[in-house]
Amino acid sequence: MPLPEAVAAAPAVAAAKVLSKTVKVNGLDIAYREAGPKDGPVVLLLHGFPSSSHMFRNLIPQLASNYRVIAPDYPGFGNSSAPSLREFPYTFAALADIVDGFTDAVGAKSYVLFMQDYGGPIGFRLAIKHPDKVKALIIQNAVANVDGWNPDVVKQFAPFWQKRNSETEAPVRAMLTPETTKFQYVHGSTRAERLSPDAWIHDQANLDRPGNAELQVEMLFNYQDNVAQYPAWQEYLKRRQPKTLIVWGKNDPFFRLEGVEFFKAQLPKAEVHLYDAGHFALETHLDEIASASLDFLNRLPKGN
Repeated sequence: MPLPEAVAAAPAVAAAKVLSKTVKVNGLDIAYREAGPKDGPVVLLLHGFPSSSHMFRNLIPQLASNYRVIAPDYPGFGNSSAPSLREFPYTFAALADIVDGFTDAVGAKSYVLFMQDYGGPIGFRLAIKHPDKVKALIIQNAVANVDGWNPDVVKQFAPFWQKRNSETEAPVRAMLTPETTKFQYVHGSTRAERLSPDAWIHDQANLDRPGNAELQVEMLFNYQDNVAQYPAWQEYLKRRQPKTLIVWGKNDPFFRLEGVEFFKAQLPKAEVHLYDAGHFALETHLDEIASASLDFLNRLPKGN
């Protein structure tokens, strides 16, 4: 078509360009995705297992018109450094320290936390350490109470946590297989046509890197420390009453709706949206979650 017509037909607002960057934190290369105005309020996206910032690839541009949206990869995940077990302690506390240092490195003085799965344990540690930096929470399928877990998953992990050996480790290593990675995406998901195989293929490629399985098993073993931290997180929620949005795939095979009910009891003013989706609800309900998140962000006090 002629140039004037092409210009007229172009969207009024172009999608925010998502940049891929790397920054040094405690000697490690931490990869991250970023979009939005440099001086905008920061939204820090914390990914789950076995994913990376890749899980937010489509959400970032939807939030970035007025917000600086940042999504790091943890050590051992995505494109960040993956030091060996001898070189780095693969614990949730250590990952939280890296993310804390990351926020300093990128100049994020305050932020809204978007936490999914592993992002919950990491984000809650940040919130307790820096309650004044964390301006609000967006929680997507991440729990802070034992009843929020599927009991079958607890049965799979409890023997491993109680006595780690090759026998108890075997069911946990099943979490690293291609079948389980795909299961995490497809189980409970509606709108199957929206599920991109690229998501679980990408995650599995990361899991299958030489030596990565040992790092992931170590993280899964350390997950028991998160359970031990639940009382502290619960006290934080009860005492601080952070502004909170909950966007939740209600068919999650790992985290039950009891997790949502717990948050509602602790945070009576929390806004809750349930979707007919699974663990990775962003894959099938991106527009709904992005819309709810933007509406929530836009209602936060200015300057946050």
